[in-house]
Amino acid sequence: MRKHLFYLCIAVMLFVLPLGGCKPAAMVNPDDISYPPITFSLPEAERVELPNGIILYLLEDHELPFVNISAVIRTGSIYDPVGKEGVAEITGVLMRTGGTKGMTGNEIDSELDYMAGRISVSVGKESGTATMSVLKKDIEKGLSIFSDILINPVFEEKKLKLAKELKTEALRRIYDNPQKLAFREFVRLIYLGNPRGRLSSIKSIEVIGRNDLVKFHKLFFYPGNIMMAVTGDILKEEAISRINKYFGTWKTSGKVEKISIPGKKDKGSINYLFKEIPQSIIIWGQFAPGKKDSDYYSFEVLDFILGSGGFRSRIFSEVRNNLGLAYSAGSFYSPRSEYGAFGAYAMTKTSSTVKSLSAIKNILKDAGKTKVTDEELKWAKKSINNNFIFSFSSAEQIARQKMMLEYNDLPEDFLDTYRDKTNKVSPEDLQKVAVKYLSDSGETIFVLGNEKGFDKPLSSFGKVNRIVKTEE
Repeated sequence: MRKHLFYLCIAVMLFVLPLGGCKPAAMVNPDDISYPPITFSLPEAERVELPNGIILYLLEDHELPFVNISAVIRTGSIYDPVGKEGVAEITGVLMRTGGTKGMTGNEIDSELDYMAGRISVSVGKESGTATMSVLKKDIEKGLSIFSDILINPVFEEKKLKLAKELKTEALRRIYDNPQKLAFREFVRLIYLGNPRGRLSSIKSIEVIGRNDLVKFHKLFFYPGNIMMAVTGDILKEEAISRINKYFGTWKTSGKVEKISIPGKKDKGSINYLFKEIPQSIIIWGQFAPGKKDSDYYSFEVLDFILGSGGFRSRIFSEVRNNLGLAYSAGSFYSPRSEYGAFGAYAMTKTSSTVKSLSAIKNILKDAGKTKVTDEELKWAKKSINNNFIFSFSSAEQIARQKMMLEYNDLPEDFLDTYRDKTNKVSPEDLQKVAVKYLSDSGETIFVLGNEKGFDKPLSSFGKVNRIVKTEE
């Protein structure tokens, strides 16, 4: 035992203690280390259009014996019939669970479980998605099921009843989740007057029937309205041949009308919803530039500095750390092709509600008056560019990103020039977009909480719209 301790002491002296009485080297700040810039070139996914109009983006990846398909459909809940909000979402659910002309929903589940395959279908606000992942050896069976789901859904009545019950229960529970309730209500308010603000309710779900799903599927699911990113252990020629085999006979057609984009509001609004809870949730929102807008890059950097950058961002640092007003605070920026939505939020105790809202408004206003520091700008650009690079960690992500450029009608070089344009953003650019998009004019403010405990009346900001809760 002593022998082992002796050798351990020798090792410590040799490898830990400085030799010859020399002082240990000073620790170097990682941010001060110089190194050559990391080069990054985006692999190319090849675009192919099938005779019936389906567009494919192909990228081989033979590392693992899987084949993946990620499809996007030009549709969304923005096309829900008035009074039947929820049709789009339930159509997506039932396409996957409600069976096809060839197989029942339960049979599809069993077959996929047997071959460890995955197929999903969903419809969101402004797009629909369908994905498939199977082992290379099961590609024929996988494509057979996948194509049947997209082309020939039958929407079994029993599965429709179940889907409606599950959605109804989910809507009932929203009021028990303050955060989910607040952000849902904020979406309704900021998009008020636009189809994007129409949300499903218990009443709208109740009146949805099977024929509504059949009509919705017929309107939006046709070859010319679908794009697919195909990746994995499959050669280009084989991918085209197999997809043509299962989708090539699909000949239906249609036309999707474009929904108007939301515009900036002439007047702002302050909205309040009562809920007996010991804290308040505050959300401040404005419309922001879309990805096609030249202001997009500047605004993305600004959002990161203001609140989406986490602990070092201004809203988090000031509202949470310096003032101690909130347990969570920050911002979010959701850019689409032609428009974007920005929001700043705080979750605070009831007695600091108005103070927290004032702090957020002051931070946003200050962004248009004073320049960001060089340190803030460097940090934001570095973080955004790193996040961008890591969004291409798989062939599936790369092909899908390329596909979405066309879906969103963005320039072909959008991804290639993204980092360069981000790096060119200046402090003056940030001030300019802050003044342009973060003014009080047209702002949407939403507060959820109990006004009896507020530090000041919410009306100190202006006229308050009191929302009366109705059954979802």
